[in-house]
Amino acid sequence: ILRVKFYFQPTSYSFKRGGEGQGRILQRFPEKDWEDNPFPQGLELFCQPSGWQLVPERKPPSFFVSVLTDINSERHYCACFTFWESVENPQPSEADEDDSPDVLQPAQLYAPKSLVLVSFLDHTEVFRNCLSLIYNVHADGLTVPMETVIGNLLTCIIPIAGGSQRTITLGAGDRQVIQTPINDSLPVSGCSVAQLFRQLGIINVLCLFCAALTEHKILFLSSSYQRLTDACRALLAIMFPLKYSFTYVPILPGKLLEVLSTPTPFIIGVNSHFRSETQELLDVIIADLDGGTVTIPECVHISLLPEPLLHHTQTVISMILDPELEVADHAFPPSSVQPSTLNIQDKEIRAVFLWLFAQLFQGYRWCLHIIRIHPEPVIRFHKAAFLGQRALTEDDFLMKVLDGMAFAGFVSERGPPYRATDLFDDLIANQVERIRQETGDHHKVMKHIKELAEQLFKNENPYPAVTMHRGQRTAENAQPRLPQTSFPQLDEVSVQLFIDHAAAKLKTAPPVVKAELKGMVPTGPPLVDRNGNVLANSARRLEVVRNCITYIFDSKMLEAKKLMPAVLRALKGRAARVCLTQELNLHVLQNRAVLDDQQFDYIIRMMNCTLQDCSHMDEHGIAAALLPLVTAFCRKLGGGITQFAYSCVQEHMVWTNMQFWEAMFYSDVQKHIRALYLENGEEGDTSAPVVGGQKQLSALELASEQSRLWPTLSKEQQQERVQKEESTVFSQAIHYANRMSYLLLPLDTSKNRLLRNTGLGDVESVSNSYVTNSIAGSMAESYDTESGFEDAESSDVANSVVRFINRFVDKVCNESGVTNEHLKALHTMIPDIVQMHIETLDAVHRESKRLPPIQKPKLLRPTLLPGEEFVMDGMRVHLITDGREEATGALGGPPLLPAEGAIFLSNYRLIFKGTPTDPLVGEQVVTRSFPVASLTKEKRISVNLPMDQLVQEGLQLRSCTFQLMKIAFDEEVASDLAEVFRKHMHKLRYPQHVQGTFAFTVGQSAKLAVEHKTKDKNQSLKTLSKNLVKTAKRTIGRQYVTRKKYSPPAWENRSMSEEPDQSSLTLSSTIRSSDRQTMSNVVERACCRDYQRLGLGTLSNSLTRSKNEPFRISTVNRMYTVCRSYPGLLIVPQSIPDSTIQRICRCYRQNRFPVVCWRNSRTKAVLLRSAGLHAKGVVGFFKSPNAPTADSTSLEQEKYLQAIISSMPSYSEASGRNTLSGFTSSHMSSSVNDFHWSLCFPGKWGSIRGSGRLSTYNPDVGNRLAGKESPQANGGPSETYFLRQQRAYLYIIGDKSQLKGGKQDSFQQWEVVPIEVFDVRQVKNSFKKLMKACVPSSPITEQNTNMTFHRCLEESDWMNLLHKVLQVSVLVVELLETASSVMVSLEDGWDVTTQVVSLVQLLSDPYYRTIDGFRLLVEKEWLSFGHRFSHRGAQTLASQSSGFTPVFLQFLDCVHQIHLQFPMEFEFSQYYLKFLAYHYVSNRFRTFLLDSDYERIELGVLYEEKGERKNPQVCKSVWDYIDRLNKKTPIFYNYMFSPEEEEVLKPYSFISNLKVWDFYTEETLSEGPSFDWELVRGRPEKPQEEAADRQETTAPKSQRRIVWPCYDSLSKVLPDAITKLLQDVQNLETELGQPTEKWKDTWDKIKTAQRVESRLESRVRDELPSYLYLQITNGMVSFEGILYKKGALLKPWKPRWFVLDKTKHQLRYYESRQDKVCKGVIDLAEVESVFPGTPTMGAPKNIDDKAFFDLKTTKRVYNFCAQESTNAQLWMDSIQSCLSDA
Repeated sequence: ILRVKFYFQPTSYSFKRGGEGQGRILQRFPEKDWEDNPFPQGLELFCQPSGWQLVPERKPPSFFVSVLTDINSERHYCACFTFWESVENPQPSEADEDDSPDVLQPAQLYAPKSLVLVSFLDHTEVFRNCLSLIYNVHADGLTVPMETVIGNLLTCIIPIAGGSQRTITLGAGDRQVIQTPINDSLPVSGCSVAQLFRQLGIINVLCLFCAALTEHKILFLSSSYQRLTDACRALLAIMFPLKYSFTYVPILPGKLLEVLSTPTPFIIGVNSHFRSETQELLDVIIADLDGGTVTIPECVHISLLPEPLLHHTQTVISMILDPELEVADHAFPPSSVQPSTLNIQDKEIRAVFLWLFAQLFQGYRWCLHIIRIHPEPVIRFHKAAFLGQRALTEDDFLMKVLDGMAFAGFVSERGPPYRATDLFDDLIANQVERIRQETGDHHKVMKHIKELAEQLFKNENPYPAVTMHRGQRTAENAQPRLPQTSFPQLDEVSVQLFIDHAAAKLKTAPPVVKAELKGMVPTGPPLVDRNGNVLANSARRLEVVRNCITYIFDSKMLEAKKLMPAVLRALKGRAARVCLTQELNLHVLQNRAVLDDQQFDYIIRMMNCTLQDCSHMDEHGIAAALLPLVTAFCRKLGGGITQFAYSCVQEHMVWTNMQFWEAMFYSDVQKHIRALYLENGEEGDTSAPVVGGQKQLSALELASEQSRLWPTLSKEQQQERVQKEESTVFSQAIHYANRMSYLLLPLDTSKNRLLRNTGLGDVESVSNSYVTNSIAGSMAESYDTESGFEDAESSDVANSVVRFINRFVDKVCNESGVTNEHLKALHTMIPDIVQMHIETLDAVHRESKRLPPIQKPKLLRPTLLPGEEFVMDGMRVHLITDGREEATGALGGPPLLPAEGAIFLSNYRLIFKGTPTDPLVGEQVVTRSFPVASLTKEKRISVNLPMDQLVQEGLQLRSCTFQLMKIAFDEEVASDLAEVFRKHMHKLRYPQHVQGTFAFTVGQSAKLAVEHKTKDKNQSLKTLSKNLVKTAKRTIGRQYVTRKKYSPPAWENRSMSEEPDQSSLTLSSTIRSSDRQTMSNVVERACCRDYQRLGLGTLSNSLTRSKNEPFRISTVNRMYTVCRSYPGLLIVPQSIPDSTIQRICRCYRQNRFPVVCWRNSRTKAVLLRSAGLHAKGVVGFFKSPNAPTADSTSLEQEKYLQAIISSMPSYSEASGRNTLSGFTSSHMSSSVNDFHWSLCFPGKWGSIRGSGRLSTYNPDVGNRLAGKESPQANGGPSETYFLRQQRAYLYIIGDKSQLKGGKQDSFQQWEVVPIEVFDVRQVKNSFKKLMKACVPSSPITEQNTNMTFHRCLEESDWMNLLHKVLQVSVLVVELLETASSVMVSLEDGWDVTTQVVSLVQLLSDPYYRTIDGFRLLVEKEWLSFGHRFSHRGAQTLASQSSGFTPVFLQFLDCVHQIHLQFPMEFEFSQYYLKFLAYHYVSNRFRTFLLDSDYERIELGVLYEEKGERKNPQVCKSVWDYIDRLNKKTPIFYNYMFSPEEEEVLKPYSFISNLKVWDFYTEETLSEGPSFDWELVRGRPEKPQEEAADRQETTAPKSQRRIVWPCYDSLSKVLPDAITKLLQDVQNLETELGQPTEKWKDTWDKIKTAQRVESRLESRVRDELPSYLYLQITNGMVSFEGILYKKGALLKPWKPRWFVLDKTKHQLRYYESRQDKVCKGVIDLAEVESVFPGTPTMGAPKNIDDKAFFDLKTTKRVYNFCAQESTNAQLWMDSIQSCLSDA
């Protein structure tokens, strides 16, 4: 365009009644639109963006430029000059209805009038001058006709670009020079960029820059319209070479504010008058130019420039804007460091952004694919390759920019290889290397920036010296005169005449500007691969890959197999993957390479491994390089069928990525188009140019040449070339439709796996290239229906693949200009191609099934326990990873899982045994097993294995021993077999009766175990009663059975002749001596042994029994008639007859009435246990004054409690006589010295600090147990005060929910403490969550980030439950210590009650902390007192529905917590607790089966454990097994055991003090759980020896061994020192042929000896402190003694005490032997040699020459002298051995 087509129009205000005014166009010139420049609509809105309004005072004229964009995306610049004319008030007389009468209306008002100039060009200053001139002509009333001025304005010719300058005059005595930019493509910015940085600051503008490039919405606010326009112009200028293609409105009128709600990106300016309307915009970045702030909403994330670019850019810009910053701290700053002028600064900043884009886009031309040259070049950008080569695939900013519309425009504008070039093209082509070298040096960068800025400045101001503007006014500061008249109406005809005259002249005028030069666009240096140094030793790895491929094709399969693991590891690196594709290419002859089965298998594995580590973008082109290979490599199957490699490598996401296929297609098309135009001589070579090799024309260069020649060709030649190119693209499209069907159709089309895996059915095309996808969607649908194929079986696969290919074809053909006929033909062909391929695949699938299967790993058989038998033999499965990361290699170490092996089901365990599938892990055996009885959940899952086979069905099995097995059945396992496996497992897990469990069936055939059926109900009842009676007779004696009513014989009436036998104390004179043997069974039970130990109801040795013994052993429950779940013998108060007991028991649930279970030996307070009360029984606890007279039961209940209180010495001392009145008087007397007593408990708190701390605790139990937390930290004792004046003698801990409504009587001597107890359901749910936390079934992903271990642990609430149990137990201990008895009366008396009572005894009585004592405790409180093990463990079919509730495990966890806090108080180790935790659910022993002694007697289990030893291998009792094992090995023993006498433990119970038990989290994959000792005992020794033998032959023997935490058993591989020493002692004894001593005896001897030594030492300690010190360090010292040492120069020889320390690898010396402070250290690491020396000056006299030796270090030589030569030799040898050990 040689001239600018202007529109000129005055616009004025027109009044609209009842609202604000609106603009009206008065006149416009020319009247008709220019042909190529239509008149923009709605202009009047933009003249007054804030609205047309009248004002009472005249405003000064204003000027600004608006920008309007028309429908063709052309921008119109509207220069608007506004002045104010006076108008009369339209209706001064009558007020509007809207106006309120009291507002005073001024008579004189001013209305705005605008002169508007509309142009394609943006010459702000010229427009300002022209419009000012027109205004001045009008205002000054000059004689120049206005029509002439406007006519001249509309007809002046301004070139668009070319660097010309024009002088124009409008005929009013004015003259001005217009300079056009040299290059039109570079934006003109004036000073606006510098101004923008001044207004907002560097960081803010960079934010806006990144936001604009990544397509965010940007809104500028300012009170100045011109500033808004300048800011928007500046933002666009710094985006060059990218052009902004979204909504661009620098000044938005107030009436159009709803535009801001548009969903598309925009850059808009709005007057700050409308700030409040912009507040609700939630996704708009607001830049306030006046306030200098940029506000980014929370929901908007701006991707910033990648580092270090961002930092460099900021630094350089700050050097431009503030050059003084650099020298601000200099002591002698340079005289003047002034920033450049604003205009130059502007260009410098723009130069920085050009420099920035040159770095961002360097090498972009190497990633352009030219897919058509004629008639127009069609170019696509290969984004993945660009990002891959630059190693920027992860960079968010660049990804968004490349995906954006601006970059799409950049590619289409700058892609063509033959066009005019500009500054940016030059920068990319020639300056990239310079930029790269200067990156670090800011001063060099500044020099470069200044050069670029100069070019930009020159472009805008080609003739900087000439700046002429002569207007009308001469005086500088003269105020513009105000026009006296309004702006005149102009004569349209005369203006039109001017225009016509000028148009006629223009036709004859010569062209003003020469045409722009086109040329070939230089490509610039190729992309430097940033990934080059990822692998330092890649050369060796590439060698391995090449060798392996050579071996495979030379059929040296064994060699290849050896290298395979190394190759698969190497293929994780990119260089090796590229190498693989190149090497495989060499073995393809004429597009085909036929392999045998083994070769095929190896090549497929390598291809899969290569593709597995590629991303779906394929940024390095690996998948692209493999694509031709997967259709070349094949193997012959039977029946003349060939199977190609593509059928085995389809499991990769890259094949379903539309962008990948597009990029592949375009690069192939480019190759073929290039081949088309290459001269005949070069036709054979169609590859891209070899960098640095001989010069070949690249496709772009070729295209440039062809574009240059195009105008010279004839029409026919042009037509021919277009057709050739089009048919090339078409043939490639057919080729790709085939290729895609190969890789998208699965081998077994019945398994529609592709659809499921990738969602291929609805993959939307996310294009890698930039052409709008106009027809693609509709065409795919319309043509799809034309194909006649419809195969019912595989139609879903076929249809989805057809749809995918159709979408691809539509897209690429539309972009590359394929004709519609061809496109239709393609759509008709695609369904046929797919269908044909499906038929081929069916045959291949059929034949491939007949192949002998690839050799799979041999199944390893697990070892079994004695009596354990297989129920089902091994089924091949894959053990896949669950949520635990240790075994997968995610936390370091080798990936042991997934593993391939077999699952075995025995009558005891479920065992997986196999080897890791990762071939690099080596020959490790992976074992995971758990007892069938511990299975808690089984769930079907479907699994996709990453590598060779596709396994569908799987099971997830969870066990309460904290084990999880996720197994996937191999394809060789039939699905019905898997179902049989499930059924067998279920039968074993839930047998019909407890006799079906392993503990009972061990040794019998496994079939019986599965088939076991119970007899009918009546029969079993009969048997039960028979058994019961038999046992009872055998146990107690016939007279008990026949007698109707039983009254216990008084202890005093025993016959004198009977001498009680200590071993079996009998109960009553009525038992005949012949029955004593059977009776001893009862007496030997845990309860009785313990009662005797505690002195509860024992027999004294004197002939007459002491009268005042308060308790007796009652046999009231001998027949288990009073309470089924209690033991046969119970401790009750002496004064209570059995008849009372039978009545009392009815008040309690399950008849579990209060019985004594322990007595404090010091305070004689007793601990009682019972169940909670029935509702009516509660009455007995409370005396209510207005209640009716209590019934006899509650009186007896009261009597019972009173009897217990009376038994306490403290009670009888306090009251003097055991009567209520006595108690009351003492209770009320004032001499009870104000019972706020402060007791100091003996006892140990779980902390080091605890020892010195006094506890002033007053047991306000009611408060503390009722759920109010203790005020003292750590759950220690709190200092609260008692509510009642005196403590109670008996505290009854009951359930809060039951004891509601009761009112305490202050005269009672017992107090009821209501507490909240968690019920069994809570424990069950908590345990389930705990299992999921410790053994998660799936790893943490982005979706479930809140499922972390600690979060899940917290949600399980398990630690909170432990805290509650421990808290209650500690409080009961404290009460017993203060001589108050406690009765625990909770739930049914067999869950929480048992936990609390057991823990109280464990804390209070050191005996229970020994191995024997703990056994006794568990037997007494858990087994005899009837904890329902079978029911809570869901051991049979009947209890299956109740679920698994680990009450006993919770107790063991509490013991573990106490053990951690008091490690020296327990004889047993932590392993002992884990052993019990495992075997109480394993059902290997009978100990923890059944719910009570009654049930055990009925089955005959109770007494058999003693005598029967038919099969010594099979232990029926866990205790016997532990005893046996304890004799052999110290595994259960705690070496730190050194108890303090009568120690009471008080552990901290707050959650912060509790630790997660490692029993829940650890596992040993090498051998499975270590709790079945026979299976894991002594196994590792053999392999170690073998390994040692092997090592001797190959390499020097190393003492090192790798230990994998989740694989090896640490206690075995790294035994603790004492265990190791005891083992060594035994081994030495065996070698010497001595009888081996038991480990316990050895240990006891050592301990005794040590005690004696320590006593002696304590005597000597005062005399020889240094000796003792040396004794202590002696273990670490390898050699010591006196040596003379020569000092430094001129210093004498001095004797020193030298110590050679092997551990620290040092030679230290002291002043003397007694000295503890080291004088100096010689580090042996620095010693080079030690050799004999010679005496020097001042050496000690009379010493043999051979006693001298020297020690040479890296720093100096030390001279030493020993007392004699042998001593010197000894020192030299010792030092030498130290050095060689290192």
